[in-house]
Amino acid sequence: MAVKRVSARLTTAALAAMVGGGLGAFAVTPASAGAAVRTTPVATSVVTRAAASSCATGRYQKQVETYLKQLGGYGTVTVDGRQSAADCAAIVRFQKRFGIQPAQGLAGPTTVDVAKRLASTKIAACKPNRKGITFCVDLTNQTTWVMKNGKLFVKPTITRTGMKGYHTPAGTFKINKRTPKEWSDPYHVWLPYWQRFIGGRGFHQTTTYLHDKWRGSHGCVNLLPQDAKQYYGIGTIGMTVKVFGRRPGT
Repeated sequence: MAVKRVSARLTTAALAAMVGGGLGAFAVTPASAGAAVRTTPVATSVVTRAAASSCATGRYQKQVETYLKQLGGYGTVTVDGRQSAADCAAIVRFQKRFGIQPAQGLAGPTTVDVAKRLASTKIAACKPNRKGITFCVDLTNQTTWVMKNGKLFVKPTITRTGMKGYHTPAGTFKINKRTPKEWSDPYHVWLPYWQRFIGGRGFHQTTTYLHDKWRGSHGCVNLLPQDAKQYYGIGTIGMTVKVFGRRPGT
């Protein structure tokens, strides 16, 4: 009898281990001595739906796959318009890198928009200085990157420039003021990692969600927190800034 009770306990433990290992969900019914251990399946539809919602095939799946494969650096992507575990992981990495919320792997409108803008960016269009650092801003694609001695130094990232009525001017400028945190008198807000290049316009960390399409800056070049910090670490007084193109709708 003792042997049978131990066997029942071991069987129960084994089932628990399988549940923890992701093999399924079971409710274990206590067994009396000598009786077989009975298992009752537990509904797993909630878990299944949660998993599907985070890694489902998105509306822009194939487009996002195409752009991520072109950009590279986010993991293995298969361009077939169907979500896979590898595709989902790559999309999540991309979303986290560029502050897209929620970062759950779904190929939605914000993800495809950001990916398209980055994939459409032409590095050579900046025409940087042959020596030294140049900050490049593509108003058309709303992207920015850094060149050093005529070569790519920091890969393109996204930005948000001036909205209609507050356009960011195109041209060649110089950084003329830098402060870790600048107070904006007109808009009553702190601007982290401030680097001014003309008038009251400069690079700084965004103070709102960067991907709100209806928003725009008042002429500044808004950056994600990690990008603003990196740019501030690179920039110097007198450094060249090249701004070209035109933001759509302005």
